[in-house]
Amino acid sequence: MEKFKQKMMHFMVGRYGIDKLYYGLLGVYLVLILVASAMGAAWINFLALAVVIFGFYRVFSRNYAKRRAENDAFLRLWNPIWSWCKLTKNRVRDCRTKVYHTCPHCGVNLRFPRKKGKHNVDCPRCGKSFEMKVWF
Repeated sequence: MEKFKQKMMHFMVGRYGIDKLYYGLLGVYLVLILVASAMGAAWINFLALAVVIFGFYRVFSRNYAKRRAENDAFLRLWNPIWSWCKLTKNRVRDCRTKVYHTCPHCGVNLRFPRKKGKHNVDCPRCGKSFEMKVWF
């Protein structure tokens, strides 16, 4: 087992490897396979195969600059989606004890304890104060 590990490490020297885009392509592959099995469409299987082949091509590629540019472009699209999902999950989780407001000056989302009434708050990011109302 140790020899195989050493051979794989030697093989991967100089190759790009796994990144977030690879995991995204793997997720797309799994979704396509599920859709293909539900619909019974053979062409979706070929599309899924193309996605996984492209993912492996990226992993074993030696062109670092191009693979990194592809990953950066993917992250520019993915990070806002992921941030929105995390914020929504936190809002649902904390809905009984916390209230979320957006700073009108800098646009950052802020979390405050849920206390009914008008409050004058200071934004920790920009330092400006604003008034917020908590209805219930």
